[in-house]
Amino acid sequence: MNTNTQVLVTGGTGFIAQHCIIALLDAGFRVRTTVRSLTREGEVREHLRTGGVDAGDRLTFVRADLSSDLGWADAAKGCTYVIHGASPTPTGEKANDDEWIRPAVDGNLRVLRAARAAGAKRVVLTSAFGAIGAGHKAAHRRPFDETDWTDLGGNVWGYQKSKTLAERAAWDFIAREGQGMELAAVNPVAVLGPVLGADFSHSIRIIKNMLEGQPACPKVNSGFVDVRDVADLHLRAMLDPAAAGERFVATAGDSLWMAEVAKVLRERVGPIAARTPRRVMPNWLVRLAARRNPALKGILPLLGQDMNVSGAKARRVLGWQPRSQGDAIVATAESLVRLGLVQVP
Repeated sequence: MNTNTQVLVTGGTGFIAQHCIIALLDAGFRVRTTVRSLTREGEVREHLRTGGVDAGDRLTFVRADLSSDLGWADAAKGCTYVIHGASPTPTGEKANDDEWIRPAVDGNLRVLRAARAAGAKRVVLTSAFGAIGAGHKAAHRRPFDETDWTDLGGNVWGYQKSKTLAERAAWDFIAREGQGMELAAVNPVAVLGPVLGADFSHSIRIIKNMLEGQPACPKVNSGFVDVRDVADLHLRAMLDPAAAGERFVATAGDSLWMAEVAKVLRERVGPIAARTPRRVMPNWLVRLAARRNPALKGILPLLGQDMNVSGAKARRVLGWQPRSQGDAIVATAESLVRLGLVQVP
């Protein structure tokens, strides 16, 4: 019954977006996706085939960039639903906050305006746990849930600020200018699961680095969820009347320390995990290393912090049943090995 329903998925080169496309095609929808360069169409189609789907003419591509209005009217035309996961990422290790925030906020508003003009019924926004759990004092209630928003007055990384302000801008737009269009938001924790190709997310690098012999684990805590379940939650948020106007955390269970993730790998994937770290790196050493490696600065506010968040709402309201975190960790490792994307014994 979905064969005549068109769905726009923004940012078709993205990890979550590609799994959303797979889930939509499996459910019978027709899909249009945006890419910044049409030269990447072949790569996206190959990734989808790795995920078990030959999209054929049920998937079409439009060139559109979040920094420009060009292409968005064509992308949204005729689409009943929009899944908006595209998010600009600044280049360079020392991007300032404005390089994160302005493109994310403007990009969200650009997509929402195009969806409204096209008569879309609902937009599902891929937000992040970074819009919920950052910047809070240690005494803040745990676990976090959908009623929480990142405290921008706290110690917050530019990426988390961008996710927070971009999601708030989206809700404000719907309230003031939505003209009846609906919005739902999905806020995933660290997303793992089957990799489809060499272009994968930061969260996947956690597993890759461990398998390749990272010497120790920082004392960092995070929830985890399988990307296939994140895609499933997007579809539920797209279709269920109860999802309109709601946020949904995507997490598969209580948060884990990185040392616990390494232990899962050693216990469940066998010899390929022989080099996973067994030691925890002292916080002072992480801070020292961050002086030389700016890429580590983003984790400094997270050291020793309990980042547990509840996924009960998605289960209760939408009937969502994700895989376990252990299964997501194992699926990530096995896909990296299968595709030759990790150097293991």
